[in-house]
Amino acid sequence: MRRWWTAAAVGATAALALAGCGAPGGVDGDLTDDWAAFPAVKTFVPEAGVCHLTIQDVGYFSGYDPLDCTASHRAETLHVGTLTGADADRGAPPKAGSTGIRAAHAECDREVSKAVGADWRSGRLQLMIVFPSPQGWTGGARWFRCDLSEVVSLEDNGTHERSASLRNALAPGSPLALGCFDPKLDKDDIEEMRPVGCTAKHKAEFVGVSPFPDITYAEFQRTPKRTHEACLSVIAKYVKVPDNRDMGYRSGTIYYSPAEEEWNDGNRGVQCFLWLSDRTLTRSLKGAGSKGLPVR
Repeated sequence: MRRWWTAAAVGATAALALAGCGAPGGVDGDLTDDWAAFPAVKTFVPEAGVCHLTIQDVGYFSGYDPLDCTASHRAETLHVGTLTGADADRGAPPKAGSTGIRAAHAECDREVSKAVGADWRSGRLQLMIVFPSPQGWTGGARWFRCDLSEVVSLEDNGTHERSASLRNALAPGSPLALGCFDPKLDKDDIEEMRPVGCTAKHKAEFVGVSPFPDITYAEFQRTPKRTHEACLSVIAKYVKVPDNRDMGYRSGTIYYSPAEEEWNDGNRGVQCFLWLSDRTLTRSLKGAGSKGLPVR
């Protein structure tokens, strides 16, 4: 319609000129300089600090229905970032294991850990990176959401319904923080890490997260001794004992590592636990020194 109307107006102007008529007052004869510029197209960007009824793995605009975090929900967006550079120039959202998803994961690791008060892997928490839909990406969206959920246990990634924000969820004394455990064994395998209070009888305690370098998952699986030694170093720092060859005579280790897909996407944090097979504890060993964790 706009093209037809413009053509008709130009035709009328030409007829006036042929008839020898001048332009009316206030008309300059240029029909293109009086139109306001079209506003820039705005791409939808989700909010941080909102919650969601269900967990999403793709950020479809049609499925975006944020909630106040006091309402029942299973996921919370704690940070929204933007991909830049070569990762933003690609024709589709980042694929599993790509540089784009690893860049987003690194930012989410940092920002979500700030928001909850500690490395998010030190609690019963699960991080999801949500990218725009392919249609949204084609329309110019380059955002990613850092969504966090509360999970049932170390063995069960099922999510709990919540009615409160996860901000500062890992502050000292938090019930979501990993603490002491009484492992259930099946021969040499850990069948279940049963959480208990640190004043109850237990044989294991969470000591921290060991970050791993950029190695393949296959190499990580091939070198369990390296993981054991890395966790011994985390134990030494936690208990405040010398990090030397004696550590192998002070404590055993239990560790939980990311699944292969998580590893490839950039989650390189291994959860480390001290483990005493020959004695039972009724206190936390944090800062206990050599008296609490002697060479045996």
